[in-house]
Amino acid sequence: MKILISPAKSINEDVQFPEFNYTFPLFAKESKSLVVKLKKKKAKDLMEMMHVSKDIAELNVNRFKDWYLSEKPSACVKPAAFLFTGEVYRGLAMSELSDEVLSKAQGSLRILSGLYGILKPFDLIFPYRLEMGTKWTISDKATNLYQFWGLKILKALEKETDKTEVIVNLASTEYAKVIPFKQLKRTVITPVFKEFKGGEYKVVMMYAKNARGKMARYILENELTSPDELKLFQVDGYQFNEALSDATNWVFVR
Repeated sequence: MKILISPAKSINEDVQFPEFNYTFPLFAKESKSLVVKLKKKKAKDLMEMMHVSKDIAELNVNRFKDWYLSEKPSACVKPAAFLFTGEVYRGLAMSELSDEVLSKAQGSLRILSGLYGILKPFDLIFPYRLEMGTKWTISDKATNLYQFWGLKILKALEKETDKTEVIVNLASTEYAKVIPFKQLKRTVITPVFKEFKGGEYKVVMMYAKNARGKMARYILENELTSPDELKLFQVDGYQFNEALSDATNWVFVR
């Protein structure tokens, strides 16, 4: 079972992380090609392109200027799943997982990324800001990051899964749509988390993000292999609602 999650805008550059057999991003060469182009951008360009403040734009101008690849952790380069913060990663709580579960995560958990394409938890990365939905013409053949990464990520997932393996899509819509799932020819399940408010079930994004992280943790800690086992997820009061679900979108409510 493979688990897909999104990265986070927020980053903790002072994060502590365990010793591990750190890995190198699969698409390091492609990431470097993007950074070469991004290094030419000024703060004003990033403000317009990313819809961010001047301070965030200037921070990322400097990040792209200083960006490098490394096979060892450093003051800047950290394992991806520890560097990212935010609700998904609070729910996942990598720092609380046992060594055995961390090894399981390295094999099963994948992080979709606008700069790196797809990452393993212990892939070493440099801090960055580049959302998948960024409006940026990269080349004549790739007028956005979806076109740049789509087939690359598809082939990566095909290579590391077989046709019987289930993919649990816990990524946001912005990131998940980079993958042409119809071409992937794998069973893909997308959990959806809803709260009962005002007489109806609604997605509340902060809670949904946290629940995605907690479901990823639940899968890893309980070593789930069958999709039906997902329906037993009851963390934080969520329960599977069959009436609201369909074959691929499984709704959990509370």
